Amino acid sequence: MEFKRVVVTGLGALTPIGNTVSDYWNGLINGVSGAALIKSFDTEKFKTKFACEVKGFDADGFLGRKDARKLDPFVQYALFSTEEAVKDAGLDFSKLDTSRIGVIWGSGIGGLKTFLDEVMTFAKGDGSPRFNPFFIPKMIADIAPGHISIKYGLRGPNFTTVSACASSNNSLIDSFNYIRLGKANMFISGGSEAIINEAGIGGFNAMHALSTRNDDPATASRPFDLDRDGFVAGEGAGTIILEELEHAKARGAKIYAEMMGGGMSADAYHMTAPHPDGLGAAFVMRAALEDANLTPADIDYVNVHGTSTPIGDPQEVKAIQDVFGDDIYRINISSTKSMTGHLLGAAGAVEAIASILALKHGIIPPTINHFTDDPAFDSKINFTFNTAQKRDINIVQSNGFGFGGHNASVIFKKYED
Repeated sequence: MEFKRVVVTGLGALTPIGNTVSDYWNGLINGVSGAALIKSFDTEKFKTKFACEVKGFDADGFLGRKDARKLDPFVQYALFSTEEAVKDAGLDFSKLDTSRIGVIWGSGIGGLKTFLDEVMTFAKGDGSPRFNPFFIPKMIADIAPGHISIKYGLRGPNFTTVSACASSNNSLIDSFNYIRLGKANMFISGGSEAIINEAGIGGFNAMHALSTRNDDPATASRPFDLDRDGFVAGEGAGTIILEELEHAKARGAKIYAEMMGGGMSADAYHMTAPHPDGLGAAFVMRAALEDANLTPADIDYVNVHGTSTPIGDPQEVKAIQDVFGDDIYRINISSTKSMTGHLLGAAGAVEAIASILALKHGIIPPTINHFTDDPAFDSKINFTFNTAQKRDINIVQSNGFGFGGHNASVIFKKYED
């Protein structure tokens, strides 16, 4: 069968470096760090006292105080970024067949704050099971796409993908496949996460996964730097409107880019550590290229997973070297996590937006906070350190890898009619 073509017609973002797509992009190309000391809870007894929090987000002002109280922050974030994307795409759902418009959303953890608050309240009580009636529906990971579909009356496929930090890349791939197979006309896709609380920071600290550079939070996320010491937790949401090309053209939509393909793989190696030779990462990049009917020579920019962990960064570079060979010296590589921190289940969507905007503007966002070369990395590789770079960009690839060995990679191309 002949596949339908799938294009991007709307974007929405709520990030630690900007609460709109425009502000997010400006933060990226100007190398702004979103990391600062945590304000949402008392970190006195915590190993890590900083994170990339969303700033200036007013849930009560956006949703109304009554409705905001019914929603975990990860759902509030999802609705906020989706409202921007819907407006950006110029969507009037009253004029569209909403039975063929779905929502597939990614979240690695879901309503962690709700779970924490309810369990702590119970633990402080006398053992009586006094729980908020909204406890379960606020917490469950699938509730974000549920609320999006309710708000806009969308009756197409609706579910959540959960694959840790690959979650929203998986949501994009699933949405892409439904559309190109002719099962739907459009998807609201993306991801959201809100884990900057006592349980989230404490849990990742217990794993020794987070940076503890408390004396200098703004430079703590250091992908590919010799002195990187762990990732910086981030929060927020990213929404991408994916649409069948002819459907988009018929309604006169603006088109940002064309989604060309996606790959998925498993490391089948360890609960949290990547394969030491980057095998799963190499498999997934090759799978995405094959799905898109492209070769490594076609790629201009790779937005890497690049979390700033001692073991994760080298494995991804090994994989890129394996897949790209000498083409690795021609492409740009960068980790936007150096600015946003790691948004876990939302990372794939937020980084796909960065990749799409790089295509649109012909600018590669930098990998900031590079101070000392790591001899483990080939010095001829262009990691786009510290300063954004202008270049002709036609095709971009964006990687996401998650605990459990989950890998997902997506590819976007400049749109040509």
